[in-house]
Amino acid sequence: MPTVEPLNPIPLQQFINQVKQADASRQKEIRMDIQQAKKLAFTLGEVMSRLEGDLEKLVKESQSNNDEVIEINLDSGNDWK
Repeated sequence: MPTVEPLNPIPLQQFINQVKQADASRQKEIRMDIQQAKKLAFTLGEVMSRLEGDLEKLVKESQSNNDEVIEINLDSGNDWK
């Protein structure tokens, strides 16, 4: 089974902090150099691919557990008070 390397959330945290600071000082734009942009893009790519893999695994597991039976009994409601 392949091991899953931990994600590096630092580029995401830096971006969020940059946006917070820009918002607090009422800036109209933020700028980042290409290295920051690449790190952010790669981190977002890793996060999205990890989430997609987790979702695919969850769907496969739920499809294999289709033997669950749910029984519902309905009455006319005559005994309701």
